[in-house]
Amino acid sequence: MTTSEIKSPQEKPSPSGIPHKSEHDSVVNSDPSSASTRRKKLSIYFAESDERRTSISGGYVGGTTPVNIRGKPITNLSKTGGWIAAFFIFGNEMAERMAYFGLSVNMVAFMFYVMHRPFSSSANAVNNFLGISQASSVLGGFLADAYLGRYWTIAIFTTIYLAGLTGITLCATIKVLTPNQTNCDQLSLLLGNCEPATSWQMLYLYVFLYITAFGAAGIRPCVSSFGADQFDERRRDYKTLLDRFFNIFYLSVTIGAIVAFTMVVYIQMKHGWASAFGSLAIAMGISNLVFFAGTPLYRHRLPGGSPLTRVAQVLVAAARKRNAPFSSSDFVGLYELPGKRSAIKGSEKITHTDDFRCLDKAALQLKEDGMNPSAWRLCTVTQVEEVKILLKLLPVTACTIMLSLILTEFLTLSVQQAYTLNTHMGHLKLPVTCMPVFPGLSIFLILSLYYSIFVPLSRRLTGHPHGASQLQRVGIGLATSILSVAWAAIFERYRRNYAIKHGYEAIFLLPMPGLSAYWLLIQYCLIGIAEVFCIVGLLEFLYQEAPDAMRSVGSAYAAVAGGLGCFAATILNNIIDSVTGNTEEGRPSWLSQNINSGRFDYLYWLLTAMSVINFFIFLFCAQRYKYRARPGLQVELSLGNIPEECSKTNQAEN
Repeated sequence: MTTSEIKSPQEKPSPSGIPHKSEHDSVVNSDPSSASTRRKKLSIYFAESDERRTSISGGYVGGTTPVNIRGKPITNLSKTGGWIAAFFIFGNEMAERMAYFGLSVNMVAFMFYVMHRPFSSSANAVNNFLGISQASSVLGGFLADAYLGRYWTIAIFTTIYLAGLTGITLCATIKVLTPNQTNCDQLSLLLGNCEPATSWQMLYLYVFLYITAFGAAGIRPCVSSFGADQFDERRRDYKTLLDRFFNIFYLSVTIGAIVAFTMVVYIQMKHGWASAFGSLAIAMGISNLVFFAGTPLYRHRLPGGSPLTRVAQVLVAAARKRNAPFSSSDFVGLYELPGKRSAIKGSEKITHTDDFRCLDKAALQLKEDGMNPSAWRLCTVTQVEEVKILLKLLPVTACTIMLSLILTEFLTLSVQQAYTLNTHMGHLKLPVTCMPVFPGLSIFLILSLYYSIFVPLSRRLTGHPHGASQLQRVGIGLATSILSVAWAAIFERYRRNYAIKHGYEAIFLLPMPGLSAYWLLIQYCLIGIAEVFCIVGLLEFLYQEAPDAMRSVGSAYAAVAGGLGCFAATILNNIIDSVTGNTEEGRPSWLSQNINSGRFDYLYWLLTAMSVINFFIFLFCAQRYKYRARPGLQVELSLGNIPEECSKTNQAEN
């Protein structure tokens, strides 16, 4: 599109004081050589007006200005925020992740050994728990950005989380809530002769399991964003601080996971299920106290009103004006508030871009709009750009669903593999449920060495100050996940052949002394590396690229992708069960409960092929993605090619 399509009418002066088009024919009719030049010259035709009614009764200067818990601007930032406030948030996240992973790794075994459910249905139930807790995170992000703010959203949902954990602890404590365990030994479990849980017992467990999932859904999209809010965007080293924050944040996630896979498992083995789940509830209660103790130190951002409403307004306004051409004589300009003010609370202005030009119709100001048009008919450029950004973030985030699918399959399937392997480390025998601790340990090690080894080495190759850009880190993570699942396929084929050769085909819950479980460490460590690069890079990418007033929703993108990966794992497992297995013919499926007669290796090869395809799709999306321009930089660039009198006008307004 050429800039001549967007113009001010000759018979009417621009509301912002910009001269008539006739005075700038040389600018409008020029043939710019790049998209950036078009955007520079396009900026002088933004029609600005103070008279438009907005949903929040006025514009906001410095929309991202930190406020205290009462919504008042913080006059002395030195007494709030920073690393001290962030560490209170790290403590809350550490306990939440400890509870989350503690449930995810123990619940499959609890359902199998205590509730007497088959492995396949137990794994699917846990996958659904993981999926719901992540996919519904968009609700927590919406409430935080629209009404409650991130602090109060975390405060409410951590309480819900604690209630869910308490209910699960009671399930493991009160005998009437579990089936009879008399005469239920391992052989009876294998043969399916143990008394199964009744429907109401399973209903009780599912209710509190999904209450816990709902609590996690409200916390997850807010914690990382709330922690990042504690740092001042005006500092020169802001991007460095943000980069280190997200690395330490994920380090706290990893520590929580390590504790869940070791101490909680140890408590379960020594003191039983009630003590294990009770320890998670106690940890969550303590983390709540720690989080509330840091309240005087926190910096807050004003909620910007319903993001879904603003998105809907853009779509409706664009649809109403879909037939209105930019070259119409009724066209006044693209609407925006004057100066530095934004019509959206908690947000700075966003510079216009040429992406999704059909949405620009929502900001198309026509004569017929009048002086006080409805927000469902005319939106600001910033509001339109919010929707554009959300759309542009989707493809990159969607490409990480595959990593979540692999992680989910590893979390459940690798436990079944470990049951058939020797888990002795010298004289120490590790419980099978401790095996997922090794990805956490690899993540801990990598994050600890990240700035001392990876960043200096990669900086020499890329020239990037942080070693690699956010999208490059996501790409490295996705590439490493391919290696992880490919190795899993190779080793599983070897493990299965070994079991058949040595007469273990029918005995799938007894370890084979001659084959060590520590061969699984290779796939665990590779998937840990993939997590470090992909998830940490994605969280930082979403926080920086998301609109100011939608950062919780932006962070929820990562959680939703994780949830969709869990659901995708369940769907994939069900499809494989139905397609590859046939009970009438006596043909076991790839995911047979007897892992030695199943074909987990085929599933892993399928995941490898899917990951390779997904990686090339990501490369295509990442290559086309343009990082968001910041208002200060864009204003400076925009003034470069504007005639002197226009430049003075804009500088006076700002």
